[in-house]
Amino acid sequence: MRLGGGQIKERGYVPPTGKVNLSTVGRLFKLILKKNKWRLSLVLLCILVSTLATLASTLFTKTLLDDYVVPMLSQASPDYSPLAVALVKLAAVLIIGTGASYLHSIMTVYISQGTLKTLRHNLFEHMERLPLSYFDGRSHGDIMSVYTNDVDTLRQVIGQTIPRLFQSVVTIVSTFVSMLVLSLPLSLVSVVMAAVMYFTTKKLGGISRRHFKKRQEMLGKVNGFIEEMVSGQRVVKVYCHEQKAMDQFSKLNESLRQSVYNANKIGNIVMPVNGNIGNLGYVLIATVGAAIALSSLGGWYVCGLNGSALSLGALVAFLTLHKNFTRPVSQISNEVNSILMASVGADRVYEMMDQPKEKDEGKVTLEQTGDCQWCWKTPEGNTIPLKGEVSLSDVDFSYVEGKQVLFDINLTAYPGQKIAFVGGTGAGKTTITNLINRFYEIQDGKITYDGLDIKDIEKDSLRRSLGIVLQETRLFTGSVVDNIRYGRLDATDRECVAAAKRVCADSFIRRLPNGYNTVLEGDGGNLSQGERQLLAIARAAVAAPPVLILDEATSSIDTRTEKLIQQGMDELMKGRTTFVIAHRLSTILNADYIMVMDHGRIIERGKHNELLALKGKYYELFTGNQIV
Repeated sequence: MRLGGGQIKERGYVPPTGKVNLSTVGRLFKLILKKNKWRLSLVLLCILVSTLATLASTLFTKTLLDDYVVPMLSQASPDYSPLAVALVKLAAVLIIGTGASYLHSIMTVYISQGTLKTLRHNLFEHMERLPLSYFDGRSHGDIMSVYTNDVDTLRQVIGQTIPRLFQSVVTIVSTFVSMLVLSLPLSLVSVVMAAVMYFTTKKLGGISRRHFKKRQEMLGKVNGFIEEMVSGQRVVKVYCHEQKAMDQFSKLNESLRQSVYNANKIGNIVMPVNGNIGNLGYVLIATVGAAIALSSLGGWYVCGLNGSALSLGALVAFLTLHKNFTRPVSQISNEVNSILMASVGADRVYEMMDQPKEKDEGKVTLEQTGDCQWCWKTPEGNTIPLKGEVSLSDVDFSYVEGKQVLFDINLTAYPGQKIAFVGGTGAGKTTITNLINRFYEIQDGKITYDGLDIKDIEKDSLRRSLGIVLQETRLFTGSVVDNIRYGRLDATDRECVAAAKRVCADSFIRRLPNGYNTVLEGDGGNLSQGERQLLAIARAAVAAPPVLILDEATSSIDTRTEKLIQQGMDELMKGRTTFVIAHRLSTILNADYIMVMDHGRIIERGKHNELLALKGKYYELFTGNQIV
C-alpha cells in the first residue's frame, strides 16, 4: 500500500513533451493497415464521394443564381422545367453522397473496434511474457489504466478523428481548386486566414499536449491508489486509516483535476479562437468580393482561373467555399484534444509493448515417458531422468544494481530431501526460491538442476517441474474445482477432489453452498485466510510436481488444522525434493537440513538438534533466548 505522500519517480518515466511521437503514430497506422487494407480503401473512397457531393451542392449555388434565378427575373413567363431537372440531378448526387457517408461510418466502427481488439490482445500477450521485475516497479492500477484509459483514447481517434482528417484533406484540396477557379484574390485572403488558424492551432496544441500527458499519468496514479485501497480495505479499517486514505485520495484527485483543467483550458480555447478567425475571414472576403463585383476593375488578377469576372452567384458560392475551406482547419482544431490524448495514450501503450520480454534461451525440455515418469530432454535427443537434485554454487544476487541481497550462497538439495530456510524478515529466504524458478537472473554463480544449468532449461519446463505454495494466496474468479485445477489444467474432477482430501480441504469445501462448484469471486473474499491457503496447497497437490517450494504454506492455518494437514503434507512431500520457508519452526523439525539466513548469507546449517547444540542464531529463534 502507498502510505507516504511523497513523489516517487517510477522506472520508465518520460518527461512530458509537447511533440507528437511520429514513430508511435506510424506503428499505430501499421497495425490499422495490417488487416484492413481493403476496408480502408473503401472508407477513403466513400469519404471522397461524400466530400465531392458536398462540393457539387456548393458550386450549384453559382449555377442556380447565374444561370437560373437572374435570367428568370427578366422573363415575363419563366420556364421552371430546366431548374427542376437540375434540382433532381443535385438530389441524386446528394443521395449518393449520403449513402457513401453512412457506409464509411459503419466501416470505421468495424475497423476501430477490430484494431482495438488486436491491440488489447497484443498488449495482454506481451504483458504475460514480461519478467516479474517489470511489475515490481509499477502499480497495478497504472498498468490497468493502460488497458482502459489509454487504449480508449485510441478508439475515438481511429473511429472518428482519422476519417475526419482525411475528409478534411480532401475538402481542403477540392475546395481550394474550386476557389481558384472562381477568384484568385479572394483565394489569397482565404489562404492567409487559414494559415493564421494553422499556426494558432499548432502553438496552442504544443502547450496542451504537455498537460494531456500529465493528465494520463495522474489518471494512472489515481487508478493505482483506488486499486490498492480496494484490495487493502481490511487493513485500512483495522488501523482506522479511512481519513488518511481520504486525505491522500483528495490530494491525488486534486492533482488529476488540475492536470485535466490545464489540458482542457488550452485545448478548448483552440476552436473558439479559430472560429472567430474564420468569421473575420468571411467578413473580409464578403467586403473584398463585393468591391470587386461592383467595381469596373478588369484584368486577370481579379478573375478566377476560368477567366470570368466575379459574378453575384460566384461571390455567394465563394463565401460558402470559404467556410468549407476553413471548416476543416477548425475541425482539425476541434480534434486536437483527441489527437493529443491519443498520442499520449499510444506512447504509454507502446512504452509497455516495448518492454523487453522475459529472456528464455533454454533448450532442455521436460517430458513424461514410459521409462521414467519425468525426464529432461536435451537438444541432442538425450533423456536425463528427473531426480530433483538442486544445487546453488557461489550465488550472488541483486534486485537493483548496487544493492546486493544474496552473498555466496552454496547448498545442495538431494532427491527427496527437505531443505528448510529460516531467518528474519529480509534475510533472503524467498529470494532463493525465486532464483530457483528463474523469476530473476543471478549476477554470479551457478544453479543446477539434476546437473543441468537452469539457464539451459526452458523456463516453462523448469517451472512445470516445481510446485509452489506462496504465503500470499491468489485465487481466481471461477469454481473451487477450477481453482484447484489451476495447478494442472488437464486434471480431472476426481483428481482435484483427491488432492483436496489429501490436504484436508475436502471437508470445508463440501460445506460451501455448492461444494466444489461454488463460484469464488473477489479473490475468494468469502473464505477465511486458512481456507484460501488450503485451496492453494490442494492446487500444488494436484500438480504432483517432482520438486516442491512451500513459502510459509501453513502460516495462515490454525494449530489444529495444521496438525490435520501435516500428515497430508508429509505424504505430498514424500519422495520429492522440498524447499520450505517457515517462521513456525515446529513445522521443520524433521527437515534434512535447515539453512539459517541472515542479511543474505547462510550463517548456520544442519539438522534441528545439531543447530540447537551450536547455541547460535537458530537457538535464539527456536527458544527465544538471546545468547550473550
